[in-house]
Amino acid sequence: MIDFTNAKVKNKAYAGANGGKIAVIYNGEQYMLKFPPFPTINKEMSYTNSCLSEYLGCKIFESVGIPVQETLIGTYTSKNKTKIVVACKDFTSPGIVLQDFASLKNRIIDSERNGYGTELSDILSTIEEQNSVDPKVLKERFWDMFIVDALIGNWDRHNGNWGFLYNTNTDEVTLAPVFDCGSSLYPQADEDMMREILKNKSELNHRVFDIPLSAITYNGKKINYFKFISSGKFEDCNKALIKITERIDMNKVFEIIDNTETITETQNTFYKTMLSERKKHILDFSLGKIKKNSL
Repeated sequence: MIDFTNAKVKNKAYAGANGGKIAVIYNGEQYMLKFPPFPTINKEMSYTNSCLSEYLGCKIFESVGIPVQETLIGTYTSKNKTKIVVACKDFTSPGIVLQDFASLKNRIIDSERNGYGTELSDILSTIEEQNSVDPKVLKERFWDMFIVDALIGNWDRHNGNWGFLYNTNTDEVTLAPVFDCGSSLYPQADEDMMREILKNKSELNHRVFDIPLSAITYNGKKINYFKFISSGKFEDCNKALIKITERIDMNKVFEIIDNTETITETQNTFYKTMLSERKKHILDFSLGKIKKNSL
């Protein structure tokens, strides 16, 4: 277990609303050290499991071959309280800055769309209209990310937490690694809630078929992952579903969970169960339906 308590702290500041963040040096490289925020829903928790969610979510993205921010799980002690934290490797550098998708939307100067508006049609139109990145490449990343977010139950993939790396020297723009997965894997579920969900099939199904919803909206309503993906309405989404589902190796996913030192036995069972259920009932079911309809 990595103890970041005495890591050298840098002056760089990070934006974002969820939890404290400081810049630290670990093994000669800079990381953003993220602290768990206080829960907004489950008030019984002292702090959320978002750092664990961040770590596992990023590792699952990595396991299916999508470029993602490197993460390390560890602890940090302050005022005699030790918390689970996640260190996210800083992929920016002098001359290389992060620009979010919302900034790209704002560059479409003839558009009335708001940069942070998450209506799907606006997002897809922006992808086609922008000229900073190959639209085909950008669209593929969007839908690949959407499918993995469906697997891990990410309810907060908005236009401010995915994007690009801008080279201030060459004026070039490239896709940034996926980052900010802390709102996945039910971060406000404590162990009592996890045990209740595991023994109550209706509660479990509710968290597979009904919640969490995507932050992206379709016709003004937040997308229900199961209903949307299984509808097969968007061909690019179907292509991503086929590609990503074939890459998912649940043995690798389970190995990630087993090798995470901070995870308790209850958390281990809960994460494996929910990921298995979401893959089976959302991704596998939708894939089977699409293949059947194509015959």
